Amino acid sequence: MKWLSTGLADLDLILGGGLQPGSVVVVAGPPGSGKTILAQQICFTNATAENKAVYYTTLSEPHSKLVEHLRGFAFFDPTALGPKVEYVHLGDMLRDTGDNDLEPLINEVVRRALDDEPVLVVIDSSKMLRDFVGEHALRMALYDLSSRVAHSRAVLLLLGEYTPEDMQTGAEFTLADGIVQLSHQSREPVDRRGLRVVKMRAADHLGGTHTVQITTQGLQVYPRVESLLPHDVPAKVERIPSGVPGLDALMGGGIPHGDATLVLGPSGVGKTISCLNFVAEGLARGERCLYIAFQDTVDQLVDMAGTFGWDFAAARAGDQLVISHVPVGDLDLDVLASVIRHRLTDSAITRVVIDNLAEMVHAAREAERFPAYLRSLLGVVRAAGASLWVTSETRTFGPMEEPLVGLMFLFHNVVPVRYIEHRSEIGRAVNVLKMRNSRHDNGMYTCRIADEGLSVGDRLHDLTGMLGWSSLRDWPTPSGHDGTATSQAAAVDAPTNH
Repeated sequence: MKWLSTGLADLDLILGGGLQPGSVVVVAGPPGSGKTILAQQICFTNATAENKAVYYTTLSEPHSKLVEHLRGFAFFDPTALGPKVEYVHLGDMLRDTGDNDLEPLINEVVRRALDDEPVLVVIDSSKMLRDFVGEHALRMALYDLSSRVAHSRAVLLLLGEYTPEDMQTGAEFTLADGIVQLSHQSREPVDRRGLRVVKMRAADHLGGTHTVQITTQGLQVYPRVESLLPHDVPAKVERIPSGVPGLDALMGGGIPHGDATLVLGPSGVGKTISCLNFVAEGLARGERCLYIAFQDTVDQLVDMAGTFGWDFAAARAGDQLVISHVPVGDLDLDVLASVIRHRLTDSAITRVVIDNLAEMVHAAREAERFPAYLRSLLGVVRAAGASLWVTSETRTFGPMEEPLVGLMFLFHNVVPVRYIEHRSEIGRAVNVLKMRNSRHDNGMYTCRIADEGLSVGDRLHDLTGMLGWSSLRDWPTPSGHDGTATSQAAAVDAPTNH
């Protein structure tokens, strides 16, 4: 079957391929959810001189106002009005309706569908027909309309401000081949719009509520990543270098290809710099990299990389590096997942950075959804054959809490970077806490930020506080001792975390 595209690739994906010729689809939603914009966007995308789109209005806004509201959208083409997209007002027919009879209106719509063979027929608003006839008459009229228009192979869209209660009992929804529900949720600081396919006959549509945004491009839809089922990717035995000097030796020779690595640490400890290390290594090897940042802007990251001698500006100019800065106030989980998914479609990107996860969790405000979302997002990246480097912030002072409670198992590798008290100075310490199916060093090592970015130094032999202490402390070993007594003294002095 040849599907009618909506003009939005991601919406076609959600619908299971697009719209089926000859089908009846109800687009329901409250005022402001995007019903009219979506319908007209589909009209202007598909209409041709040979196969028009006919847009019927009942007693909604006048055509002049309808057209004026469209002028700000990129999809709107004023030269298409008439030759390709035709507006027809049904108000006079409705005023003359009597004895619960919609037959004149139905005959008009069917006649145009059969004579002109339009690709799309829209009735906005179909719910308003309820104000003129009873339920039985409406059901018979809609059945007559849908069955007769289907012979023309035109897609019939019925728009209306239907409530969830209407969708349970309305005749429109019983007869419809597809039901698309739009929603508008008020919340601070940014309202949220959504789209859910309640029903789509003969199509494998994606479940769940998908994010919708209305921009100058029109209505944009971002599939819910949990609805996507990435295919399994065979594990590769090769390892890739992290770019952090000294870290690969602790990780058994580098990071297994396709792994998701999590770097934990407090503010200022070097997490973002480790991201720059990871990307710079990929660029030096001719790889293409994607960097997602929530805090630092593109210019800030380019300047930061420049202080270590890495020319990220040239890499961006050559399309070897893509940096996407997503302001925390604008963060939406589905939008972010779509950005990553589309960047990975050509399999050219081999390294992905997300900096940082803690901001992402806090800003998204979808705690219940986040575990399934993160699992699916990691699966999308892995299925594309890319390796993922993720940071997440922990507390600066006091014991190091686990910021991703119950989610650490999703990451193949976990590398904490912590501050350490060394007499009267504050240093840094790093260790490999976890590597799945791979041998790794269990020791703790010094860590510093130098000309080469973040780097790993010597092993620490007299360090306490990793598990359960208030802070890491480096206790000097007295001359002639092996450090045992000193470590015990540290344990007595350091308060436990109850």
